[in-house]
Amino acid sequence: MCRPVFAAAISLISATALIAQENKQTPVTFKTEVSKELTLHYLLSVPEGFDASDKSKKWPLVVFLHGAGERGDDLEKVKIHGPPKLVAAGKKFPFVLISPQCPKDSWWTKEPVLELIEDAEKHYNIDPNRIYLTGLSMGGYGTWHFATEAPARFAAIVPICGGGTPYFVRRITHVPVWAFHGAKDTVIPLQESERLIEVLKKRGNKQVKLTVYPNAGHDSWTEAYNTEALFRWLLSHSRQEKKKNG
Repeated sequence: MCRPVFAAAISLISATALIAQENKQTPVTFKTEVSKELTLHYLLSVPEGFDASDKSKKWPLVVFLHGAGERGDDLEKVKIHGPPKLVAAGKKFPFVLISPQCPKDSWWTKEPVLELIEDAEKHYNIDPNRIYLTGLSMGGYGTWHFATEAPARFAAIVPICGGGTPYFVRRITHVPVWAFHGAKDTVIPLQESERLIEVLKKRGNKQVKLTVYPNAGHDSWTEAYNTEALFRWLLSHSRQEKKKNG
C-alpha cells in the first residue's frame, strides 16, 4: 500500500474555535492522501482546562475505533457506543478523545488514522508519550492491527471483543494490553482474544490481561467502558515509562 502523502490535502477546523467546547464532542473533518484522497470525519472532545494556545500543557490522547454498525457519514452514529456515548451523556474525561468514523463499506486502515493522530499532536497539544488506542468489535480488530503495525506509537491499548493475527502480535510484547470479551459472544468468539493474549504472555509481556464477562454476548463493551478502572489503567502508562524500564 502506498505511504501517506500527508502534504497533499489536510483540512481541519481551527482548534481555537473548539476550545470553548470542553467535554463536548465537536465534529471535525480530516483529509489525507494514501493511495487516494480519503476524508475522515471524527468527534473531538477536549477536557476541562484545555487551551490550544498553551503549548506548555500537554494532554493524553485516547483514540476510539467504533464497530462496523457505526460506519458511514453520520457522526451521530459514533455516539451510540463506547466513550463517545459516555461523553454525550455528560461524562467528563481528563484527556483529549478523538473518535473517527470509518467510511461506509470500509474497514479500519492504519494510514489515515495514524496520520490523523500526527495531526492531532500538532493541533491539540498531545503528549506523544501518552497516546492510547481502544475499540470494539471491528474497532477491536483495528486496535490490535494498528498496534502491531505501529508498535512504538501507543502507550497502551484496550481491544474489546476483537481479534487479530497471532504472528504479528509478537511485535507488541512491550505494549500494555487490557482486552475484554464476552464468554457468550457468537459474533467474535472469545477464543479470538484468548489466543492473542496467550501469545503475548508466552513472549514475556507482563503487562497484559484479559477480562471475560461470563454472561455477556457480543456486547462486552458497555460494561467494559463503564469500568472506571479501564481509563485509570490506560492513563497510568506512558511510552517514557517503557523507555526507562527497557
